[in-house]
Amino acid sequence: MAMITRRLLALALMAGTIAAPALAQDKFIVMSSTTSTENSGLFKHLLPAFKAATGIEVRVVAQGTGKALDSARRGDADIVFVHDKVAEEKFMAEGFATARKDVMYNDFVMVGPKSDPAGAKGSDIAAGLKKIFDAGAPFVSRGDKSGTHAAELRQWKNAGIEITGKPAWYKECGCGMGAALNIAASSNAYVLTDRGTWLSFKNRGDLGIVVEGDAKLFNQYGVMVVNKAKHPHVKADLAQQFADWVVSAAGQKAIADYKIDGEQLFFPNAK
Repeated sequence: MAMITRRLLALALMAGTIAAPALAQDKFIVMSSTTSTENSGLFKHLLPAFKAATGIEVRVVAQGTGKALDSARRGDADIVFVHDKVAEEKFMAEGFATARKDVMYNDFVMVGPKSDPAGAKGSDIAAGLKKIFDAGAPFVSRGDKSGTHAAELRQWKNAGIEITGKPAWYKECGCGMGAALNIAASSNAYVLTDRGTWLSFKNRGDLGIVVEGDAKLFNQYGVMVVNKAKHPHVKADLAQQFADWVVSAAGQKAIADYKIDGEQLFFPNAK
C-alpha cells in the first residue's frame, strides 16, 4: 500500500509539472489589428512591455481594419486595436464590444515622387487630390477596406471627386500599407499612408512626403475587447488587462517612447 501511495503521489507530481507549463502557455490573447501598428514596428516595442508587466502574450493578426473587425465578429480574436472610428462605433452598435477607448493618434500623409509631376505638394489634401485627378497621375490605393483605405475614400469625397470604373492611373492593390508603399516606390506613384508606417519604411525609392499638416488627416486609434456575450470562448478577462494597460500611465509612456531616428511615431491620448 505504501508503495502504491508513493507511485500515485509521483504520478500526481508529474501531472502537476506537466500541467503548469501548459497553463502558462495558455496565458495569451489574440489581437486583431491594423497593419500600421505592425508595419511601423510599434508592437515589437509595446507588446514585450505588456508581457513583462502581466505575463500575458499577445498574438497579433495584422490586417486592414475592416478585416480585423470582421475577424472579431466571427470570434477569431479576443481584442481589436484599429483606426477607423466610424467602423468601430458600428462594431459596438452591433453588440460585438461594450466599450471603446481612445489610445493614441498620428496622422496620414500623402507621399509621391519627389519631382511631384501632378503639382500636388502643399498642406491641403483636397487640393492635392484634385491635382492628381486632373493630371491622371499614378495613384496606389490600398483597396482593402482598411482604416487607411476608408480615410482615402473620405478624402476623395471631401474633394468632390468620384472615381468610377477602373481608370488606368488608379491602382487598387488590395494589400497592406507596406506592400502599397512598395508598389508606389517601384512605379513612382502617389499613395496615402499613415505617418508611422512611412517613417519606418526603408524602400522609399524616389518617394517623399507631398501633402501633410491638414487637420483632415488626423488618425485616431482605439481598442475594444470582444463581447463575451457574443462569443463565450473569448478571453475577455485577459484582453481587458491589455485594454486597461495600454491606456494606463505605463502603456501611454511606452507608446510615447517609441521613436525612429528621434521622431515619435504615435502620440498617446487616452482619456
